Amino acid sequence: MKKPVLLLCVSLIVILLLSGCLARDAMQPTSNVAGFFLGVWHGWMAPIALIVRLFNPAIRIYAVHNTGWWYEFGFYLAIVGGFGTLSLVRKKGDGHR
Repeated sequence: MKKPVLLLCVSLIVILLLSGCLARDAMQPTSNVAGFFLGVWHGWMAPIALIVRLFNPAIRIYAVHNTGWWYEFGFYLAIVGGFGTLSLVRKKGDGHR
């Protein structure tokens, strides 16, 4: 019983800490463009960014100033990849009968 509660608490703390790395609206200088790896990061953080955006309109799901194709490719990979959680949730025997 204690292990699931501890896991939930640690997960929430990590999510809150990492939410500081969400894409921001912006008046950012154009020299700070987001590349492939920030695209992957923003793709992973997109569900959280969507919820945070309800309370803070300065948060964006997608970086406005980006490198173009490489950023979009990283973002797409993260979204389609299931945010890195599908392998943690899926059990070995699911779907194989």
